[in-house]
Amino acid sequence: MADEGDILTNLDNANSGPNPGANGADTQPAAAIITQYVKDLSVENPNSPASFQWPDQPKIDVQFNIGSDAQSDELHEVTLKVKITATCDQGTSYLIELDYCGLVGIRNVPEEQAHAFLFAEAPRILFPFARRVIADAVRDAGFQPLMVDPIDFNGLYVQQLQQRRQQEGAADTAPPAEGNA
Repeated sequence: MADEGDILTNLDNANSGPNPGANGADTQPAAAIITQYVKDLSVENPNSPASFQWPDQPKIDVQFNIGSDAQSDELHEVTLKVKITATCDQGTSYLIELDYCGLVGIRNVPEEQAHAFLFAEAPRILFPFARRVIADAVRDAGFQPLMVDPIDFNGLYVQQLQQRRQQEGAADTAPPAEGNA
């Protein structure tokens, strides 16, 4: 298994450029997906074989969440969690839960831009691969492959930032709580 030094060498190679710093250290900003992988996949087909005979089309509920876990100062694991539930009047046709991860290297990037890369750009890069895993899992469960619609991760990221700023602004303008001093 490769150690962290070997992994970060991939980050150097992904952003190689002739601009070393004073000590020969690379001071160029760099961010890259080093590797990606399925961390957890659960496929449930709880009502088979009866569910294959149900006449109505299942209603599909897609939920997703993005997480980031720092492995070191320059290495983060970004997790795209996807949960898909297909239900009919008769019951659940299938349930898919996927944790699709990318190991992300970030070096010399300002905190705000690193956060945007981890929670908007990295999920955007990982999503097509997670989408394929989901389609294959649904097909392997005996159903028509499910092609999850593309998601605008950058738009969602901006929307969440705006909501957070509005909440912080509302908290700043709220009158002080009354109490004993």
